[in-house]
Amino acid sequence: MRQCIAVVGSGPAGLTLARVLHRHGYPVTVFERDTAPDARPPGGTLDLQEGLGQLALDKAGLLAEFQALSRPEGQAMRILDTDGTVLRDWQARPDDRANPEIDRAQLRDLLLGPLDVQWGRAVTEVVPKGTGGVLVQFADGGQEAFDLVVGADGAWSRVRPAVSSVTPHYTGVTYLETSLDEVDTRHPDLARLIGDGSVAVYGVNRALVAQRNSGGHAKVYAQFRAPLDWHTDLDLDLADAEAVRSSLLALFDGWAAPVLDLLRHGTAFVHRPLHVLPVSHTWAHTPGVTLLGDAAHLMPPLGAGANLAMLEGAELAESLVTAGGPEELDEVVRAFEERMWARAGRWASITTAGLERLVSPDPSEALAVFDRVQPS
Repeated sequence: MRQCIAVVGSGPAGLTLARVLHRHGYPVTVFERDTAPDARPPGGTLDLQEGLGQLALDKAGLLAEFQALSRPEGQAMRILDTDGTVLRDWQARPDDRANPEIDRAQLRDLLLGPLDVQWGRAVTEVVPKGTGGVLVQFADGGQEAFDLVVGADGAWSRVRPAVSSVTPHYTGVTYLETSLDEVDTRHPDLARLIGDGSVAVYGVNRALVAQRNSGGHAKVYAQFRAPLDWHTDLDLDLADAEAVRSSLLALFDGWAAPVLDLLRHGTAFVHRPLHVLPVSHTWAHTPGVTLLGDAAHLMPPLGAGANLAMLEGAELAESLVTAGGPEELDEVVRAFEERMWARAGRWASITTAGLERLVSPDPSEALAVFDRVQPS
């Protein structure tokens, strides 16, 4: 007997889960608080790894479509000193598909495909009812019951409190994100600086990273260590782009002019303080509820989170389609959680250590990180 399954959240984790279930003819309902797919800026580009995100897309039957959209050249990486000296310059090989890049919006649309997402359905609470299923309550006052609710609703998950009282904590590192539009025509010097992939500059407890997206678009991230309320102490209005720009130019004062142009020509700035869940975050198994991706194991954004989330979604879906009644459903979810916790814990340890070295008092630590993972 097929169970009634709800997915909360339309990010990579939730959509991969739903898409694999759909491929197997298994009904699933996806709830998303955003009113439409493009209600918010989707963020930058993602590199999907062969054994993680790409494997998930293969399980969803979407690998060929992904390969047609992705940018293998986006794997290129250049590291500069603060004076503009090129310290490392890794170029992607044309046939290297280990970690090709894809824009988040393109990935979202690829996964959405035929899925029927209920947009504008903000979940406020999930209440397990034991053998009576799980009740999902919505901001509009409605409620619906399901046999299984999967929380794939990100860092500040509304599903997580049903299984865990743990909340994300601040890492001490803040990002300020800005964008460059039509970079090849409007800012050709910066386009050359960024190259086909990314350029990064590491200083003492701060960094600037620029990342090419498709369509002549680039994202720029100013990264630095600061208290969570750093802007309050400076009486800085984060909605005032020019005031933020001035503050950042002062913070990175003395860096090479071409590097600072990444900030000078950026548009609006988005404040992204980095939060994480504990490295070993687990919970007492709760029948009828589980978590995926950032809702389960929020970690620093160093290339693992979305990849893990997608593979978890695909693996859980494949397990669910084999389940019979409620008891077997609970067994496969419990076994999935055990596998997810072990793998996510390893990656959380790696990315936490990586963040400490990438934004550190010693910029050479960042070089050492990349030297280990980049081809010689």
